[in-house]
This record gives sequence, structure tokens and C-alpha cells, in this order.
Amino acid sequence: MIAPDHVLVVGASAAGLATVEALRRKGYLGRVTVLSAEPHLPYDRPPLSKQVLSGIWEPERARLRSAAVLSALDAQFVLSDPAGGLDVSARAVHTVSGRVLVADAVVVATGLRPRTFPGQAGLAGVHVLRTLDDALALRSDLLSSSRAVVVGDGVLGAEIAATVCGMGVPVTMAGPQPAPLAYQFGPLAAGLLADLHAERGVDLRLGAAVTGLVERHGRVTGVCLETGAVLPADVVVVAFGAAPATEWLENSGLKVDDGLVCDSRCRAAEGIYGAGDVARWHHETLGASLRLENRTNATEQAIAVAGNILGDDHPYTPVPYFWTDQFDAKIQGHGVLSPDAEVSIVDGQVADRRFVAAYRRDGKVTGVLGWNMPKQARLHRQELLRA
Repeated sequence: MIAPDHVLVVGASAAGLATVEALRRKGYLGRVTVLSAEPHLPYDRPPLSKQVLSGIWEPERARLRSAAVLSALDAQFVLSDPAGGLDVSARAVHTVSGRVLVADAVVVATGLRPRTFPGQAGLAGVHVLRTLDDALALRSDLLSSSRAVVVGDGVLGAEIAATVCGMGVPVTMAGPQPAPLAYQFGPLAAGLLADLHAERGVDLRLGAAVTGLVERHGRVTGVCLETGAVLPADVVVVAFGAAPATEWLENSGLKVDDGLVCDSRCRAAEGIYGAGDVARWHHETLGASLRLENRTNATEQAIAVAGNILGDDHPYTPVPYFWTDQFDAKIQGHGVLSPDAEVSIVDGQVADRRFVAAYRRDGKVTGVLGWNMPKQARLHRQELLRA
């Protein structure tokens, strides 16, 4: 296979940067362009809900690479110009400003966009948390807040609630699950997480859907639950999920179904690839279509994409992995953690809040969860690799 003369990466995300770095490590000497909707050079997103939001880190610390390292990649970064369309046959990306970028290979790494309430835009005190600018705006508002509500009981919502609580701001977490991450962890670990949040001072209002926001004079004053209750707040963080940023692909002819649909090589069409949160690909080992929203996958999938662009022709078959840090709990998940799986403790003790849990279906281990035992969880992960 002849290497492409020009690779265009759409998205200056962790996945986008990792694609460029992997291409260069593999000896690619051709032209590389990175197109980004944001004004910032690549930065890391996991610290946004923790270290950046809390103020422990200055924003610059979230940058993934220094200016000198980025310069050494010999890539052109086109910032503040979102992709607006893709001509697949020409491999041409049309930007919102009117640019047309043509390449031999295009990598879609546009990530996610936060879900929002209708009418949320322009309402003071209401925030999402996806970008660096989002984190800084939320922090600024929280510093003068008397009561915050986090709408969302998944990973991001729980992390934000823990951080806000640590900042000394009274905070309520609201959402439909019986406990944080219940639909991901199942009752044992989710119940323990609920206990942790409650002990640290988070007001949990779970088990009821949020139906809307209350405002007065253009500023949010509360959150409405389906029960009719209203949770007072002068800052609201909407964190009930995100959708793949694929709107710009609507007229491309590519298949989009909860992400850019790709084959086992992360290829959506000849010369078009997907990497990171936006990509749904066929996992040959699991025999399923997967889309993973985590930092580890962003890097590993980008490396696989770079290899396949250069002719490796290898399927991407990772063991799914994620982590979350909340208060003093460091939680790692390997494999598939079904909420209805049979769960058993294989290391440590739940009472000590240091344990490894195995998730089984039909007698087979499908996932491993480690709670403050990362090394032991990685060891038990080996059973997944043998399955």
C-alpha cells in the first residue's frame, strides 16, 4: 500500500493528537493537517471535571503537549474553524468559514457534544462541561454560588458533584437512576458510590427524572423533578449525557448511528476513518458494535487508525477500559460491566472500600471493577484476556 501524501485529522482532541503522533512514530513523512472547532491546541479532558474545575490546576497544565513538542510533529493546526461538511468521494472537508481541505485520508475525531435542555441557551447560571472554556466558566460561577445542582448521575455528573462538594459549595445531584452509575455498575458498586457521596455532603435526589429548569429574570433558580419537586439552585450543571458530534456528516452519505459507523479497521469508507468518542466500530472479538467514551480508548483507537492508514490492516479489538476518580475513590473498569451481571468479590473487602469485583454472565467473567485497587484489578483483567 502506498502511504497517503496528506492526512487530515478533524478534531484537535486526544484522539486527533494521538493519530498524528502515531503516524510520525511509524515513520510517516507526509503532510498532516489538524482541523479544530476550538481555539485551543490539544488538551486533556478528564482533568476538566476535577483538577481544572477545582482550581488545583491552572488551565495550561491540561495541555497535552508543549508548543515545542507540537512543532516537532510538523503538523498544521487550523483552529477555531468547525467542520461543516464532508465530500467523501473527494475526501474534502468544508469548514464553516469556507475553507476546503482536501486529503488522501481523513480521520474523524470530532468527539461529543453535550445534551442540553430546550431553552437552556442564554439562561444565566446554566452550564455544560465539555471544553476547557466550559470548565473555566463553570468555576467562575461556582465561586459566587450559594447552591448548585448537577443534573446527571453518570460518570461526568458524579465527578462534577464530587468536585463541587470539595470546593465547599452546597450541591445536589439529580437523576433517574437509583444510585450514581447504577446502570453501569449494578447495585453493589453504585450503592457504595451513593454512600460515599452522601457521607461527603452531596444531597442525592435520585430515582426521579428532571423535567426542566425554573428561571427568573433570565437566570436559573431551580430544577424541576417529575415528582413536582423543585430543587433550588443559582448554578445548574447539565450533565445527562452527550451525543457524537456528527451533524457535519449528515449529507456525506456515511452511515451515522450513535456515532460514525466503521468496520473492524475503524474505517467508515475508503480513506475515511473514525477515532475516539465519535467512532462506532465492529469489535471482532466481542462480535458487537461498540462506541467507547473514555480517554484510554481515544489513544488506543487512534494508534490503530494510524497503523491502518499506513497499511497495517489490523482489526481493533481492545479490552474496554475506563476509570473515574471521585473523592478518595479511584475506580477502574475492565471489560463489560453489565448491571444485571452476577457480581462477586475476588480481592479485598467491600467494608474497607478496597476491593476487586468480577462480573459474570453465564458463568463467564465479562468484566472486572477495581475500587482503590488498580494493580489488583489489572491482574484480574487477565482472566478477560483468556476468555
